[in-house]
Amino acid sequence: MRPRASVEAETWPSPLLLKTAVETRSDPVNPIHRLRRYVEAFFGQRACLLIQADNARSMGSPFVAEVLEAAFRQLDNGRQISALIDGWPGDTGAAALALRLNAGLHALARSGRLLYLSELYAGAHRDFDEAIALAFTLHDETIAEALRHPTQTNEVGRTAAIYAALARLATWTGMPCELLELGSSSGLNLNLARYGYRLGSIALGDRGSKLQLQPDWHGRSPPAAPVQVIGARGVDLSPMDPTNPETAERLMSFVFADQPKRLERLSVALQLAKALPTKVDQASALPWVVRRLSEPQDNRTCRVVFHSMVLQYFSDDERASTMAAIEQAGSRSTEERPLAHIAFEWTKDRSQVELSLRIWPWNCSKVLAICHPYGDWISWLD
Repeated sequence: MRPRASVEAETWPSPLLLKTAVETRSDPVNPIHRLRRYVEAFFGQRACLLIQADNARSMGSPFVAEVLEAAFRQLDNGRQISALIDGWPGDTGAAALALRLNAGLHALARSGRLLYLSELYAGAHRDFDEAIALAFTLHDETIAEALRHPTQTNEVGRTAAIYAALARLATWTGMPCELLELGSSSGLNLNLARYGYRLGSIALGDRGSKLQLQPDWHGRSPPAAPVQVIGARGVDLSPMDPTNPETAERLMSFVFADQPKRLERLSVALQLAKALPTKVDQASALPWVVRRLSEPQDNRTCRVVFHSMVLQYFSDDERASTMAAIEQAGSRSTEERPLAHIAFEWTKDRSQVELSLRIWPWNCSKVLAICHPYGDWISWLD
């Protein structure tokens, strides 16, 4: 007989009820921040699971939300897991601790090592609490190990927004570009010129590619300017080899289990990476970008620094210093050797994801679009 889940679902308040309670208060601060403070005051560091569950549900992933809510209720079944979360020394949100736990559970389910959990993910039953309790009890060490490693995602859906920004840049400079990516992980987004895109009413990129991206598009179509990438290189603290089966499986585990389109496009991108290897250096972003931007730049070539959903993992000092280094390089640029910075990042209050473009030496800066965090839709503003 399977052990029963230690805490029944009904004994904990729903995060939706908590959010409703918070948003009825008179505090003028962003509701996301109010929710976080309110829940953390009750539950400490493990509150990150409820907060991420609410985020997942708002992004159309109810299954992941239920997994994280059950994980919150059953956390004490995993001695090492609960100790790591409760004793986490820093900001659990910045560390994406809940996403690490979700990935650990998803990886275990995909491995087939715990049948009842695999059956939950396959839709054979909906006993979230017992499946998660079993996972924590029987695979405590495995899931705890997953918590010790930072998130590793290559969301290739975001390349549609980056490519649209490159098309807009091409209308300005008319030059081929050299790409430098911060937080490249396994480098899949460095292959963006090898993917095809349907952006509004226009087709861009490689129309013969096996990976065709078509986000829901709102607003005018981006310019139909040709994008020529003559070089692409990235950096990551812990770069991953996409041709390694274990690496590929880890990347798959970080995709929400109830988002099959994301899983499918990642799978295709991983297959393409075997034939189209990219260069990702192991280093911290700041010294790396300083070195790269100090290197000679070909005449009539635009150098482009880009990143997507990376700055949230930087410390305040690292973020400020990296942006300052890019600006300093921009001040040295010329019309024959321009520099551009493309960012796909949360706003400071984490209320929305913006796609921004800045170009030197003209020092022109624009917010081009508001985007879904995974690139599922793009609202073009330019």
